[in-house]
Amino acid sequence: MAAIRLHRRVRMALSGLALAVGVAACGTAWAAWPHDKPIRMIVPYAAGGSTDFIARKLAESMGKDLGANILVENRPGAAGTVGSDYVVRQPSDGYTLMMGSVSSQGSAPCLYSHLPYDAEKDFTPLAVIATIPNILEVGSRVPANNLQELVALLKKEPHKYSYASNGAGTSNNLAMELFKTTAGVSVTQVPYRGSGPALIDLLGGQVDMMMDVVMTSYPYVKDGKLKALAVTSGQRIPMLPDVPTVAEQGFPGFEAIVWFGLFAPAHLPENVRKPLIASLEKVLHGPVMKPYLESQGAQVSDVSGKAFGAMVHSEIAKWCKVAKEAHIHLN
Repeated sequence: MAAIRLHRRVRMALSGLALAVGVAACGTAWAAWPHDKPIRMIVPYAAGGSTDFIARKLAESMGKDLGANILVENRPGAAGTVGSDYVVRQPSDGYTLMMGSVSSQGSAPCLYSHLPYDAEKDFTPLAVIATIPNILEVGSRVPANNLQELVALLKKEPHKYSYASNGAGTSNNLAMELFKTTAGVSVTQVPYRGSGPALIDLLGGQVDMMMDVVMTSYPYVKDGKLKALAVTSGQRIPMLPDVPTVAEQGFPGFEAIVWFGLFAPAHLPENVRKPLIASLEKVLHGPVMKPYLESQGAQVSDVSGKAFGAMVHSEIAKWCKVAKEAHIHLN
């Protein structure tokens, strides 16, 4: 009987050891994320746009750094809200990421009364990838060569001038509305389906001015076809060092930038979140991403984790105020 009890204790000890080894193995495997499974980076916009280009470049760099296959998947619709809604319904395991933007995460909650997701609670903010300022630019026929002259012109002849936007509720529409409120001027919006046709009419004189990201307008400013009166970032930018900021020209604190950031579904485990942020910080300041972003007029950001979450919160508050004052609603 003593021998039987001894064998039974040995078997129980061995079973416990096997269970402990199994648990440890599972823990090691999870800690070794990512496995031989592709990571999807969802872009909630159509292929070929600025968000898509940045996402594909980032996916390539991060994939090499993590030793993973990162696939970019476009899910466009409703200013980025269709793709965003898709992402929040995916498992929070590190295998579904999203390249969000100021439009999908910062202003969409202000424009849609029945948004199917909470832009703050339903996502894990990882890091801001880049920020891009707008240029406040005018056509050659507008008799203003700086912001003070433009404001004086708009106040002298209210409702005479028009501005092009990429459509109601887009980031450049909201940026211009913020400027109108800040400067106390009136300009009529002419909405277009994207910056391409808007720029064509601005160059042709059908509209008078526009807020547009530096990457698409820079060639026309450089060639003297458009006059850049101000940039909307907090500081001047290297591509246009002689163009002052809006804040420098009498409107302190003014800032209206386009930003891109990487998100995951809410409640991402810490042992996945940390290596993701570490990889982002490494590749964004590396020899591929940093020069690429700067060549597009973008600036690499150091905002990540909780600081990024706080930034999203402040952006929502800012653009909701603008949308309310301008009476902009999309449903």
